[in-house]
Amino acid sequence: MGKIYVVSISSGNILDMSNRAVKAIRDSDVVVGYTGYVSLIEELLKDKEVYSNSMKGEIERCRYAIKRAREGKKVSIISSGDAGLYGMAGPIFEMAEDLEVEYIPGITAAFLAASQLGAPVMHDMCTISLSDLLTPFEVIERRIKSAAEADFVITLYNPKSLGRINHLQYAINIIRLYRRDDTPVGIVKNALRKNQKVIITTIKEIDYDLVDMSTVLIIGNSQTYIKDGYMITPRGYKY
Repeated sequence: MGKIYVVSISSGNILDMSNRAVKAIRDSDVVVGYTGYVSLIEELLKDKEVYSNSMKGEIERCRYAIKRAREGKKVSIISSGDAGLYGMAGPIFEMAEDLEVEYIPGITAAFLAASQLGAPVMHDMCTISLSDLLTPFEVIERRIKSAAEADFVITLYNPKSLGRINHLQYAINIIRLYRRDDTPVGIVKNALRKNQKVIITTIKEIDYDLVDMSTVLIIGNSQTYIKDGYMITPRGYKY
């Protein structure tokens, strides 16, 4: 039997990846991943067998990784951000019976984005994906309402796609029932990648046309404010 590394590649920039992640990829015979993520780490893939496919091909990638590991290969299956959050760690652990699996954590998109905005997630926060491919939207809606009512800082993943044009605006309208119109919102597209775009605005003034699947939104809680162009969510330290 071989081994499967579930590797979190963070932004895909080698400077943002852990030493463990880089070492696992370099030690692997086979690297498996979504085509877009594979393209981010091409410098690490020399002399590797690479298997990639498109979005919605997650289960096929897992099956291929497991197959090659059962054939005695060391396999890295990669996820952007952290593989344990909306990534490949879950299906691999569910499917890979009698195989050694090592999950290597990374920097999830919420914190990649936060690093470009200031200190927006200093207090209790939650992440919610607006993709309803695997989760019924009524469940997502209930989670948004509960998080907003509880005054969490909210990070929205997968906010908009060609098939989900209005989900984000619907979600924001729910949150606005529990937030002031001047609540700060950070919009980060391609966090710490080429063509990064960072905008700090308010919940009332969001430009929905700027948002796509490569975008993360961080919505402040009732205490979040803007200072010198940065979002800050105070934790309550006295100074």
